Amino acid sequence: MGIIIQISQFLLGLSLLIILHELGHFIPAKLFGARVEKFYLFFDVKFSLFKKKIGDTVYGIGWLPLGGYVKISGMIDESMDTEAMAEEPKPWEFRSKPAWQRLIIMLGGVFVNFLLAYVIYFSLSFVYGDRFIDASSIQDGYLIEHPLLNKIGFKTGDNITKVGDFDVVNVEDIRGNIIGAESVSFERDGLEQTITLPEDFLGQLSSSKSRGGFFEMRFPFVVVAIQDSSLNKGVNLKEGDIIKTVGGKSTKYRDQLAPILNDLKGQEVEVVFLRGDEQITERLKVDNNAKLGIVNGVSSKKMQDLGFYTMQTKEYSFGESFGVGYHKFTTQMGKYFGQLKVIGDVKTGAYKGVGGFYAILNVFPDFWNWQNFWTITAFLSIMLGVLNLLPIPALDGGHVMFLLYEMISGRKPSDKFMEYAQTVGFFILIALVLFANGNDIFKAIFN
Repeated sequence: MGIIIQISQFLLGLSLLIILHELGHFIPAKLFGARVEKFYLFFDVKFSLFKKKIGDTVYGIGWLPLGGYVKISGMIDESMDTEAMAEEPKPWEFRSKPAWQRLIIMLGGVFVNFLLAYVIYFSLSFVYGDRFIDASSIQDGYLIEHPLLNKIGFKTGDNITKVGDFDVVNVEDIRGNIIGAESVSFERDGLEQTITLPEDFLGQLSSSKSRGGFFEMRFPFVVVAIQDSSLNKGVNLKEGDIIKTVGGKSTKYRDQLAPILNDLKGQEVEVVFLRGDEQITERLKVDNNAKLGIVNGVSSKKMQDLGFYTMQTKEYSFGESFGVGYHKFTTQMGKYFGQLKVIGDVKTGAYKGVGGFYAILNVFPDFWNWQNFWTITAFLSIMLGVLNLLPIPALDGGHVMFLLYEMISGRKPSDKFMEYAQTVGFFILIALVLFANGNDIFKAIFN
């Protein structure tokens, strides 16, 4: 069921972004009198799942979910309609319009992407506010089990205080700022320390087969249920009981439990639980896999009630949400441009972490939550807008680049040159798509 929810969110988010992006081209094209021959969600290679002609435009849904497009008459695009371009320009064609109108048409999709992201951030701020874990309230640092992090000097219990130039105010600041960071500062045993990250840290991280803890939260072992197959079935345990000690050793966090149980395989051990304000002692059996056969889990509210951390909540008025939404939008824009800069630097190895459609799919959780969905969609809208601005022929940015050249120099590139440029750009895009999705396949097979 989880994968169905993921796919549903992925397709809904992708479809929304594609339709609105193409509307950004479609609307100014119609306003300036350019004829739009096709408006498609997904690509209709050989055939369409649905199509209907209204006026001069065929609206349809293709079968290949790699994007979408609008086909504007008299424009050299991915259709490579060279026969139409060989004819004399018609008044309703794209190529007949002034350069400034063509520029607006080409920038329309990116503008809508950025506007959508801002509207989403504004709406989320007004409806939900902000809710985050106060990093200063973390008691005993983070769970750090990833071999790469352990190798360069981090260990469980380190309390991260700074990532690069950014102070860690809430827990999400760690992951949010790690890309491009050169160092990480933390507190260990009351002393402030700093570790300089390897230049190819992101490359090593992407290539690692391990999926161990990457600055994760630490949780207590709170009983949810006893498995039917457990050796401890029938023991006097209730939902909400918290393990405090095992064999006399403190187990405030469940990550402390595994090494203790590993030394007690096949044995019986005394375990102390906290039930409300009462401490109870039980003798539990450890199976040969170093497991107790007890399902555990803890809610965010329970963690707060137990004093493990403090959740901060901020609510915003309608007016305040405009500024908060703008700040979130510009912050995410800056971070994404920073990511592209790091990926473009071969020395960082960050290109190894570039993913395709499978990676995007996995960004969505396997449960439905509208706040999460819209937050992810806003970021993907920024990503789509920025990528489309890249000066690669076949992308909006490539068309914009040639239009700016025309407006500055007063000379329009020939149709033949644009055809060649479009072909080169198309192959560049295919190579990038194959590389990104190839990374996904490589990781799935070898990691």
